[in-house]
Amino acid sequence: MSQILTFLGESTVARTKIAIATAKSLATQGKRVLLATDAQPVLPVILGAELTPDPQEIGANLQAVQFQSSVLLERNWEEVKKLEAQYLKAPILKDVYGQELSILPGMDGALALNAIREYFESGKYDVIVYNGTGDINTLRMLGMPESISWYVRRFRQLFLNSDLGRTISESPFIQPLISTFLNVNPTADNFTQPTNQANSILDKGKQVLANPKQFSAFLVTTADPIEAIASRYLWGSAQQVGLTIGGVIVISPDGNSNFSQDFAPLQVTNIPDIKEGNWQPLIDALPDFTSLAQTAPKPIEIDINARQVRLFLPGFDKKQVKLTQYGPEVTIEAGDQRRNILLPPALSGKPVTGAKFQNQYLIISF
Repeated sequence: MSQILTFLGESTVARTKIAIATAKSLATQGKRVLLATDAQPVLPVILGAELTPDPQEIGANLQAVQFQSSVLLERNWEEVKKLEAQYLKAPILKDVYGQELSILPGMDGALALNAIREYFESGKYDVIVYNGTGDINTLRMLGMPESISWYVRRFRQLFLNSDLGRTISESPFIQPLISTFLNVNPTADNFTQPTNQANSILDKGKQVLANPKQFSAFLVTTADPIEAIASRYLWGSAQQVGLTIGGVIVISPDGNSNFSQDFAPLQVTNIPDIKEGNWQPLIDALPDFTSLAQTAPKPIEIDINARQVRLFLPGFDKKQVKLTQYGPEVTIEAGDQRRNILLPPALSGKPVTGAKFQNQYLIISF
């Protein structure tokens, strides 16, 4: 089973050092490792290797790749044009070329997430160590499958219930008109194929993110108390996208800190900083990522028998958590993150009868 590891924290240098040490450590254990990083210069400088948009060998069992959004966009654009030509009789994108496309805000994260998905599903790697921005933007990126799924199901239903939606589905004239532009019959099952494929990708993404055996993150901080506060905020925010935080790594010159109480019940691992290019002391101090991730608190637990939903929201207090219910789903707002919870059939549509915040958990009763 493939696994994805990433690191969150304010210090880019500290996170990058841990990512490199983790990749090296796992590779020496015989695992096939891909070290992936965004298009920033820190990792190549610390690693001492020039990276490219394609994976390259940098050691035994270890490959590295640098995501370059312009390259990823160009490659994915060709796939978009192929899909358009498959379903549209007169494609309109064939004269637009990937080399001329500009990167818009938000594209970097979407392109990186899709690249991670493709490498994950390729079966070529046992572990993918992703060195992203490590901040709230990384969390929004990882939460995209769940967020997009919500938009799809919410607005699809609104459209189907609208006058326009009913007119299109019931009119004997509009469907033949649509068929003149499309290569498929809009009433046939094959018209739903691209939608089903997209939903399948989103569902797989949500399942992988929710499984700590396949995807987990670790907080990385220095001995600076201010950085520790920022890491606590990222800890709580990560729960809002369903990402399991397996533990905390503190990197400092002497390998000592006193943050155990600040991050309870997570394990805090103190690690010495790298000295004179010697990675071994840092590697030797790394924790067992897999076991810690599987024993860490789950972001969400649903107990149908007790008619309860428990959300782990560390780093926030009662005043920072807001609960609303619109239709069959429940929306949780904490910090600057919102999460729409798709309830199981037994609880879907049931009104919230109570909610309390205790011991870092929001407990919702139905």
